Amino acid sequence: MSEALDHKKKGFKLNSAYISIYATVALFALLFLIGSVMYSGFFSGQVVSNLFIDNAYLIVIAIGETLTILTGGIDLSVGAMVAFVSMITASMLKHGANPFVVIAFVLIVGIVFGAVQGVLIEKFKLHPWIVTLAGMFFARGASYIISIDTITIENLVFTKISAFRIPVAPDTFISINVIISLIVVAASVYVLKYTKFGRTVYAIGGNENSAMLMGLNVRKTKVLVYTLSGFCSALGGLLFTIYTLSGYGLHCNGMEMDAIAACVIGGILLTGGSGYPIGPMFGVLTTGIIQSIIMFDGTLNSWWTKIAVGMLLFIFIVLQRIIVIRDEKKKVVIS
Repeated sequence: MSEALDHKKKGFKLNSAYISIYATVALFALLFLIGSVMYSGFFSGQVVSNLFIDNAYLIVIAIGETLTILTGGIDLSVGAMVAFVSMITASMLKHGANPFVVIAFVLIVGIVFGAVQGVLIEKFKLHPWIVTLAGMFFARGASYIISIDTITIENLVFTKISAFRIPVAPDTFISINVIISLIVVAASVYVLKYTKFGRTVYAIGGNENSAMLMGLNVRKTKVLVYTLSGFCSALGGLLFTIYTLSGYGLHCNGMEMDAIAACVIGGILLTGGSGYPIGPMFGVLTTGIIQSIIMFDGTLNSWWTKIAVGMLLFIFIVLQRIIVIRDEKKKVVIS
């Protein structure tokens, strides 16, 4: 009888490995509850849907950023790549290019851009901060070579995609961008959890030298990680372009910090080797719901979003540090 009770107790025990994700999801639910209590009309399915619609591009970019951070690296070029992709897309469409050719081309540009950064980091042993910072300057500068002005997109295919809505419940709809972002999240969950590549990514972030001694292909994996980050940046840039129907060199200025913040709030350890891709999605949604609360209030400056996110970052970095110290103590006790 006592064994059965013990089994039941164990069944309700939370997995400590997911504590950061639990905290992020709980924070998201709490903020949604606060908004629902404070403002009429906040408690609705469309408010949640709008969070996904408005932040679909950032969710995709945060997934790419997650891969680099899990290896102990970083990608600072993601925001500039969004602007670069938006300018390439808008410029090509303005000159009459086939929209599907444009989509394929910008995705290839992102893949090549990310692969080049990965090769520079791995082959020449350069620090990811330096390489991706240079990539950020390159992509942002290249955007202005195309044009210094905003280019409006009037292509029929893009305008139809942008306006298309998918009903998911009564008075609730989502966009194609949301479907694509959720597919990217689902794919990243599968890849990181069930493939050799995913296990290698975590191993590199945990201890790169140990990963090499285990016979894992560290060099190839790191290059592939930055290649995928470049792809996610280009795809996110494409989603952003569809969302705004414009190209501009100043689009998403500083957005790389938003992606990193989403990863931290979502429980991705900045030192690498720990975290799950579902976390950054809720990290993005959490920052989005803060912005929604401020918009519903109507009296607060939009900069309060940055202040709130800064406070959350501090809290979650402290939480990460507590988790690391706890794990280190467990290792000492076991040894």
